[in-house]
Amino acid sequence: MYAIVLILHSLIRWLALILGIAAAGFAWFGWLKKQDWKPLNRKLGAYFTIAMDLQLALGLLLYLAFSPITRAALQNFSAAMSAPELRFFALEHPLSMILALIFAHLASILPKRQSAPSAKFRLAAVFSTLAVLLILLGTPWMRP
Repeated sequence: MYAIVLILHSLIRWLALILGIAAAGFAWFGWLKKQDWKPLNRKLGAYFTIAMDLQLALGLLLYLAFSPITRAALQNFSAAMSAPELRFFALEHPLSMILALIFAHLASILPKRQSAPSAKFRLAAVFSTLAVLLILLGTPWMRP
């Protein structure tokens, strides 16, 4: 079961990253070009947050149930903090991804509360960009 969840988590990261880059790119383009807010902009933000939510669910399964790495880290958390790989998976990766998830949700929710297209695009651009940056910083690129 561990291998299946890990593979799904590894594959869906690409979907989340692509959707995040698309959402951020469309938001920046719309903001800078002073375009009208379109349903596509809302949908990209929604799909991005759905992918991030799915990643959270799979990540929690790994973190709390299946991963031997986090199991080892959680057995002696203070010792894990001095081992870079254990610290990454026990603390750094989950923290950066939870923050990315929060920013992705803000990028999807906050524009709905604005009436001016420029405000919608600005909020979507800033928060989706922050989410993408955190994903890039917190992803274990050299691991499956």
